[in-house]
Amino acid sequence: MGKGSKRKHQKKIDESIDSESETQTQGLTTLLDPPKPKKARKVVPDSDLCLVGPPIAPAEARQRWPHRYQSKNKVKKQAVTEASNDEENEVLQARNHYVEAIVDGCRYKLGDNAYVKAEDGNLDYIARIVEFFETVDQEPFFKAQWFYRAEDTVINKDNAHLIDKRRVFLSDIHDDNPLNCIISKVEIAEVAPDNDSAAKESRIPDSGLYYNMKYSLQHLTFKNIFTETSKKDNGTSSVVSSECGSNNTSSEVQRFDKSQKYLLDLYSGCGAMSTGLCMGSSLAGIKLVTKWAVDINSFACKSLQWNHPETKVRNEAAEDFLCLLKEWEKLCQKFSLLEPNKPSETVSSETGEEDDDDDDGQGCEEEKEQEQEKERQDDSGSEDSSEEFEVERLLDICFGDPNKAKKRGLYFKVLWKGYDKSYDTWEPIEGLSNCEERLKEFVSKGYKSNILPLPGSVYFICGGPPCQGVSGFNRFRNSNAPLEDVKNKQLVVYMDTIEHLKPRYVLTENVVDILKFAKGFLGRYAVGRLVSMNYQARMGMMAAGSYGVPQFRMRVFLWGSHPSERLPQYPLPTHEVFSRGGVPIEFEEIHVTYDKKDSCQLESALTLTDAISDLPQVNNDESRDQRNYGTTARTEFQKFIRLRRKDVINLTVDSRHAPSLGMLCDHQPLQLNPDDYDRVCHIPKKKGANFRDLPGVVVGENNRVEWDTTMDRVLLKSGKPLVPDYAMKFVKGRSTKPFGRLWMDEIVNTVVTRAEPHNQTVIHPSQNRVLTIRENARLQGFPDCYKLFGTIKERYIQVGNAVAVPVAIALGYSFGLACQNLCGDEPLMTLPFKFPNCLARSSQIEGGDSD
Repeated sequence: MGKGSKRKHQKKIDESIDSESETQTQGLTTLLDPPKPKKARKVVPDSDLCLVGPPIAPAEARQRWPHRYQSKNKVKKQAVTEASNDEENEVLQARNHYVEAIVDGCRYKLGDNAYVKAEDGNLDYIARIVEFFETVDQEPFFKAQWFYRAEDTVINKDNAHLIDKRRVFLSDIHDDNPLNCIISKVEIAEVAPDNDSAAKESRIPDSGLYYNMKYSLQHLTFKNIFTETSKKDNGTSSVVSSECGSNNTSSEVQRFDKSQKYLLDLYSGCGAMSTGLCMGSSLAGIKLVTKWAVDINSFACKSLQWNHPETKVRNEAAEDFLCLLKEWEKLCQKFSLLEPNKPSETVSSETGEEDDDDDDGQGCEEEKEQEQEKERQDDSGSEDSSEEFEVERLLDICFGDPNKAKKRGLYFKVLWKGYDKSYDTWEPIEGLSNCEERLKEFVSKGYKSNILPLPGSVYFICGGPPCQGVSGFNRFRNSNAPLEDVKNKQLVVYMDTIEHLKPRYVLTENVVDILKFAKGFLGRYAVGRLVSMNYQARMGMMAAGSYGVPQFRMRVFLWGSHPSERLPQYPLPTHEVFSRGGVPIEFEEIHVTYDKKDSCQLESALTLTDAISDLPQVNNDESRDQRNYGTTARTEFQKFIRLRRKDVINLTVDSRHAPSLGMLCDHQPLQLNPDDYDRVCHIPKKKGANFRDLPGVVVGENNRVEWDTTMDRVLLKSGKPLVPDYAMKFVKGRSTKPFGRLWMDEIVNTVVTRAEPHNQTVIHPSQNRVLTIRENARLQGFPDCYKLFGTIKERYIQVGNAVAVPVAIALGYSFGLACQNLCGDEPLMTLPFKFPNCLARSSQIEGGDSD
């Protein structure tokens, strides 16, 4: 990665400053552009500067700076270390050290901050003076620890407007500079990151500069500077203040249940990310509960609800959900439920169970229907026919246009007195002006049961906002203004939701293209939004295969944490999987992996044999979505992935799950049409086989396919060609993916959302069909007991869009340590367990073989 924001020592120290020789910095402007050496300017004549006072005692100086007293030469080369952040670690050797210096008549002490002259046309640099010394050639130098402006960090100049211009960040970059580069003193206030606006303004000096975070190039980390005034207070919780102008009101309440922590899963899909996070948290001793989940796909919502009956699942667009949250807060304020000193009325037991009324207002109505129907029976048909209708009860709430009448707003689902559920309607709040008591009843009950999150009531938000505008398949990508593309607006909605709810922790997932497209603009924007809200932030890229599944699948994960919380680390790999590209060169240092110099014992990468060799054979036209296994587990992976639901950590079991217990679900392939099935049958059952092995195709120069001119084109029974034109033209004839057959000793690149074999390698190694939904689910780390709903195509989409479960488990464990203040300051940590063994509730479980 371009080592942005780093000053590099002059290779020729003895060249004069007047000749504008190289200084010790690399580019302070970007992490993507090639670094450009900075050039210091001589601003003070040598006669106007000097080191002041008696030198520090030699014994003390050698103890504090031993690396300065190792050679009589002017420069000594030392081994490069990761912590040094230097490409060349050339250390100036010292004759003496001092505690003060005078530059242009101004006295400087160790610890003072100063402006340092930059090249013409650039803003002057800002440094903290951490060392004064005289070289062996009797030249006065100082060691600087650099402050970065927002544009000097990963946030970049394009997103620097998100950050207060007066705010700077203390970096971990140190280097040596001639004393005559100092221009003037500057006062920089250290401000607690969770201060309110008035407290912050009172501390900012006349210079207008302040800081409350450190910035490190290691995983592009923004981290708190903990002081006595900003240490974590486990008994209280301050609200995250924002630089974007949001107003903190008394409605921001802390309603955390000490026995469990609430998670909101935005863009939840079928729930893989939140499922893994909760599993990993439980392994760390934390009860994390997915209290709310939101997704626009109704089939994904049904899958999540079936597997997590404890979750309030809402099938709606994220932007409508955010509008709803704002309206819900107003309603709670209206009925005086958010008084500053009012105690929390959250109803829960130590097991996290709520009373029977907690489901009122929930997006999914299936479990309430019987109760509602029973309540209606006494009143049904008892009223005389009339033009007036009476509201018996409000059932649900939403924001949007549920009646498809092109009238967006706040709506309530109404149960009409004397009518059954078939007459329930969505009514705008304006039409309920005469139903104040019913409205108050609904809001009060919903507040008690947490049907919707309020600011301060969410402990953790996770989500993968879709950014389809960055996809390489999108021919109309807007690289000049990515946020103006409607396909990228969900990232803004996601960040706006975080700003509204102010959770303690945030985890954002996205495709690697978010760092590739438009010089990583959207990834930088995400970091900038978090930092502007005073969240600590850290970025990493993780490959799913490195955590125990036979799939490479690289994804970006961005941590955010409240100023008073520990910033979670990234768990290091447990399995050895070699990179297949996909890591942007400019961001390769955020790849979560072991350093090449480190010795570590990793498990071997898993293959398709490990994951799917036990599954029963099925045909292209398999119609059963549930069946007996009829086989036994052959590998350790299969033993644990087949665990019964009751034996899997953090999964609940109730009556709805009974029909599926011990059964194999979703083992169905996408049924290919007769022509494609015929083509698949012609693909040889050998490693690396694809359409190039079919008659009529030859591979020419530059690995491009050509038609075999010595024979006629082979036709199918239907009369269509065996080798379609699109296969020959795909990627200009250089691709081997069309009708590609996988092999059992392989690891796949990534599980996809579409199972068509036209431009993908998705054919089963030994059977003439594509991989089934369940086979794909295993490659993503889903336990077999995790059942999916919807059409076959919809279930493929749910699996393909999911976060790999073992990656989410690893991140959940890291979160669990952080929220208990058990993690270190370094960005990486090791896991004490491996997937899928960690799925078992008990290490005593013998296996998951089923009949």
